[in-house]
Amino acid sequence: MNTMKIRRTAIAVAAAAVLPFSLAACSDSGSDTKAAPTAAAGDEGKSAASTPMEDTGSDKPFGAACAGVPKEGAGSFDGMAKDPVATAASNNPALSTLVAAVKQAGLVDTLNNAENITVFAPTNDAFAKIPKADLDKVLADKATLTKILTYHVVGQKLTPKQLENGSFETLQKGMVTTKGSGEAYKVNDTSNVVCGNVKTANANVYIVDTVLMPK
Repeated sequence: MNTMKIRRTAIAVAAAAVLPFSLAACSDSGSDTKAAPTAAAGDEGKSAASTPMEDTGSDKPFGAACAGVPKEGAGSFDGMAKDPVATAASNNPALSTLVAAVKQAGLVDTLNNAENITVFAPTNDAFAKIPKADLDKVLADKATLTKILTYHVVGQKLTPKQLENGSFETLQKGMVTTKGSGEAYKVNDTSNVVCGNVKTANANVYIVDTVLMPK
């Protein structure tokens, strides 16, 4: 009888030890929101499932529009990280109007050769908000176009934390202000960051839904 009790006890202890690791494995497979509360009952579950996510998640791209970024190739997040910012943007289909404007203004080399900058990059939809006649007029005026585009560039790499309540001088010499927290940020109170913290070889990029206009 004693021998059977000992065996049962040993099996129960072994099962209790294995359970948190099984739950952590389930969490890694994509069901972490359901598994996390149960795994939290054991110390192993906390260290395996919660801590790494907190440490690594803050430095990754965020925002609803990030889902539209290609998963592979030069236009993916990994691909963009290898190229300077103007080249990286040219591989992102959502930024084709911006890229055309940068080329029109002759700023490709300026942006690619700059070091440690931040670019607030308007999407194609952001440019579409501007009446076509006005946009065509701006694109035909190199001086005005250059002012607008350089107003979207800050001469330092900005982290999401710095955007929480910031004011920064742009290459155009005007100022942009930023507010927000978590994954929700606004620039100049008018433009929303829709995919932020995108890394390129020489810049941090925050993709925005409205073109910023110098004051």
